[in-house]
Amino acid sequence: MEWIRQKLDKFKEPFAKGKKLEKYSPAINALDTFLYTPNHTTQKGAHIRDAVDLKRVMITVVIALIPVLLFSMWNTGYQYLKQIQPEVDFWDAFGHGALEILPMIVVSYAVGLGIEFAFAIFRGHEVNEGYLVTGLLIPMIMPVGLPLWMLAISVVFAVIIGKEAFGGTGMNILNPALTARAFAFFAYPTYMSGNQVWVMNAAKVDGVSGETILGTLAAGQPVEYDSMDMFMGLIPGSVSETSAVLCLLGALFLIFTKVGSWRIMLSAVIGAAAMGLIFNALPMMGVEGNALTNFPWYNHLIVGGLAFGIVYMATDPVSASQTLKGKWIYGFLIGFFSVMIRVFNPAYPEGVMLAILLMNVFAPTIDHYVIQANIKRRLKRKNEGINAQINTAV
Repeated sequence: MEWIRQKLDKFKEPFAKGKKLEKYSPAINALDTFLYTPNHTTQKGAHIRDAVDLKRVMITVVIALIPVLLFSMWNTGYQYLKQIQPEVDFWDAFGHGALEILPMIVVSYAVGLGIEFAFAIFRGHEVNEGYLVTGLLIPMIMPVGLPLWMLAISVVFAVIIGKEAFGGTGMNILNPALTARAFAFFAYPTYMSGNQVWVMNAAKVDGVSGETILGTLAAGQPVEYDSMDMFMGLIPGSVSETSAVLCLLGALFLIFTKVGSWRIMLSAVIGAAAMGLIFNALPMMGVEGNALTNFPWYNHLIVGGLAFGIVYMATDPVSASQTLKGKWIYGFLIGFFSVMIRVFNPAYPEGVMLAILLMNVFAPTIDHYVIQANIKRRLKRKNEGINAQINTAV
C-alpha cells in the first residue's frame, strides 16, 4: 500500500495548488479518497465527532445491497428461462441475468459519476461518495428491459435536477434514485409498466409473460404464486425488488451497523400493515372489495417494491426525517400511503415510489412541528417550574 501511496502522490503533483492542472484536482483527488481515508475532517457545525465518514457509510450500504443484487441476477435469468425450457440450471440463469443487469450498472455509474466529476471541477470542490449507492440503486429499481439510453437519461435527470440543482450530496430533498425512476415512469411509461417489461425479452419471445403480482391483481385476475414464493422473491418485478427475505437481512445489517434507521423501517411496516388490515376489513363492513383490497395484508408487505423501498430508500439520511419522533411519523405514512396508492390506483399498482417521494417533501415539515412541539412542552415545563417557585416563596 505504501508503494501505491507514493505513486499516487507523484501522479497528483501536477494537480497540486498553484500548478497548471489545479482546476482538475477534484477529479484526481476522488481516486485518492476512494482508495484511502479522506484527508479532511469536519471543522465546524458537527455535534458528534468520530471515525465514521461518508465513504464508510456508503460502502456499508453497498455491502448490504450485494446479496440482493446477486439474487436478482439469478432471478432475472430464472424468470425468463423457466418459461422457455423445462429445467433451469442455476449458473445458466445467473449468467443470463448478469448479462442483462451488469450493463445497466455500468451505464448508471459511468453517466452519474461523469456528471459528478464535471460538477466537482466546475465548482472546485471534492467529489463526494454519495453516488456510490445511488449509482447502484438506480438500475436495481428499474425494469430489466429498460433500454440503456433511457436509463442514461434518467440518471442525468436524477443527478442534475434531483441532486446537483440543490447543491450536491447532502443537500437534495428527494431521493435521487427514486427521482430517476419517477422520471423514467412519466417520460417512458410503456417501458416502465405493463405486462412485458418485468421479464427480460418478454416482448420479443412468444409465450413469455412478465406480469407482476400487483399487475395481475389490478386486472382482477387470480395470483399463481404462494406467500413463500413472494417472500423468497421467486416472482417477476423490477431488477432487485422481489426478495423480501434478502431485504430483511439487509435491514438487519444496516440496523446492526447503525447506518439504517430501525424506527423508519418498523413504522413503515406498521403503516403498511395497518392500511392492509383496513382494506381487508371492508367486506366485514358490507363494502364490496376487489382483488387488491382482498389481498391479505401480510402479502402486501412482501410483494412489489415495498420491502426494498423501506430498507434502502426510505432510510436515506438526507431526504428522511431527522428527529426521533419524526422518523416514526415519516415511516408510518410511507407504509400507509404505499398500500393506499397501490389499491386505489389500478393503473399504477405499486405505490412505494410515490409514497417515499411524497414524504421526502414533507419530511422537513414533520421535523419542524416535532421540534416546535418539543419547544412548547419545555417552555410549559419551565413556566410551571417558575410558578411553583413563586407559589413556594409566597
